[in-house]
Amino acid sequence: MDDAELVKNHSFGTWRKQRGWNPINLVSAKGVFLYDDKGRSYLDMSSQLVNVNLGHGNERVIKSIEQGMSDLQYVSPAFSTKARADAIRSLLEVVPKGITKFFFSTSGTEANEAAVKITRMVKSPKYKVISRYRSYHGSTLASMSLTGDYRRWFTEPNSMPGVVRVPEPYCFRCPLKLKYPECGISCANYVDYVIKQEGNVASLIVEPITGTNGVVVPPKEYLPLLRKITEENDVIMIADEVMTGWGRTGEWFAVDLWGVRPDLMTTAKGASASYLPVGITGVSKKVSDFFEDHVFAHGHTFEAHPVVLSSIPAVIQEYRRMDLLSHVRDMSSYVERRLNEIKEKHKSVGDVRGVGLFWAIELVKDDNMTPVGTYEDKYGGRLTVIDKITSYLMERGVYIFGGASWLVISPPLIITKEELDKGLNAIDDALAISDQEFS
Repeated sequence: MDDAELVKNHSFGTWRKQRGWNPINLVSAKGVFLYDDKGRSYLDMSSQLVNVNLGHGNERVIKSIEQGMSDLQYVSPAFSTKARADAIRSLLEVVPKGITKFFFSTSGTEANEAAVKITRMVKSPKYKVISRYRSYHGSTLASMSLTGDYRRWFTEPNSMPGVVRVPEPYCFRCPLKLKYPECGISCANYVDYVIKQEGNVASLIVEPITGTNGVVVPPKEYLPLLRKITEENDVIMIADEVMTGWGRTGEWFAVDLWGVRPDLMTTAKGASASYLPVGITGVSKKVSDFFEDHVFAHGHTFEAHPVVLSSIPAVIQEYRRMDLLSHVRDMSSYVERRLNEIKEKHKSVGDVRGVGLFWAIELVKDDNMTPVGTYEDKYGGRLTVIDKITSYLMERGVYIFGGASWLVISPPLIITKEELDKGLNAIDDALAISDQEFS
């Protein structure tokens, strides 16, 4: 039995039916390319799950991890370590102003779990959390309950109580059937109404730019207005920067695009270049001060793991050494131009949107802009046009993440124009599949 067959037979392929899962066995990766055991290469056009921001095989980060392993393999989080102190120093240089204290975990899911728990402790007896329908915040009980997309359907009714959902700023398919800018940002103003009608609202959690649910970039007024509404209603604002952080948008974090300062920020993925599992929950001084005289009732065995934290300073140094934020901003305009050219060529492309190196192509099947796939299709495990396209692209040596009716273009931030062209040209060819099904 070869490795791929062993993996298939004795481990789970996530978020899918197991029948028909035939994983490709990868043996190495370097830069923006993955390599399988048959010698084939694949251009990584989605940074795997929008997380390998520095690309694969960065030697400086690897060496920092090796040094961390040599220095201190594990201690209880009750101790201070050099790795922890160095990680904090580095983080304070790049996180949004006002974030001053950190809880370290091992995933974005856990970071969001901690954030909600913190806000409920600080705001007790208030307990309700507002989230959006088109969102994903993780797969544990609290984070999955916060999630708005189809993945939460699998866990209901065993969800965390107190979650209230609101519409998202999805201008291409406005849930309120309005048009920007005449809408007056009604989706944000509705949040104010919900807070006042619900009562007992402790916090609001949002992805500044929606991630796997279509890379929905809000209008420029949206996030500052949400911040104003939360401040006026004494509600804690949590920015989920698990996907949008670490240079993905051309800024260290997406909230920096609009000058917004959240009360809490969660992040993960790019903090370690995804070479090790990490989650970070950052809080403002106002929030952290509460726990000076109240018990911080949270923690776990691998919190502030010294080897994991040893990667963070090296990652930040690499961003600066390669001037990646400037590179991402330069690539953003190039990707935008190329994607709009592709849109002009293909009748099945309903929308392209994004910022930095975080973009989506949304596909439709008719002039009424009917999506080529739905959440119901994903929930039922049905084959969609998007699945056909991503399979075709893998055969062409290009890996890309697909949603219900969109492709997520989010390559490692080190990608060159030539490498981008390779991926975008393959996508251009692959869209013949969706054009054929357009009626």
